[in-house]
Amino acid sequence: MKKNHEHLKKPSPCNCLNIRRASRAVTHFYDKILQPSGLTISQLSLLKHLKQVEPITISELANVMRIDRTTLNRNMKPLVDHDLITITPGQDPRTRQVVMTPKGTITTNNASQLWDKAQASIKDYLGETDLAVLVKLLSKLEALVP
Repeated sequence: MKKNHEHLKKPSPCNCLNIRRASRAVTHFYDKILQPSGLTISQLSLLKHLKQVEPITISELANVMRIDRTTLNRNMKPLVDHDLITITPGQDPRTRQVVMTPKGTITTNNASQLWDKAQASIKDYLGETDLAVLVKLLSKLEALVP
């Protein structure tokens, strides 16, 4: 990715809108790079989290990922449909447990290589110092909601 500041977008006076626009742009950038894997960045993030903590209940996974259950359920459906994860009854009959399939593990490993390229491109584009500042500021913004 080239550092082309000619294409800088005019910011909105609304901070929330600026953050949302940037989020959409970054999501689109990652999704484009991940396209050969058949996964979106949201799906890969779910799989990478799951790989670290499986087996886990849906509620626990939502907490780990810091997203609501509705969003998680919506993101899991295509992964179940493509046999990348399975959802089974948990130890407590009121819960459901999520586990990655062997196909999910292979897909995650392959997509992670593309994710590494996207990460390196963002780091190259922003520079190490600006990226560190961005990560710190995003963490600070996320802390607005405990």
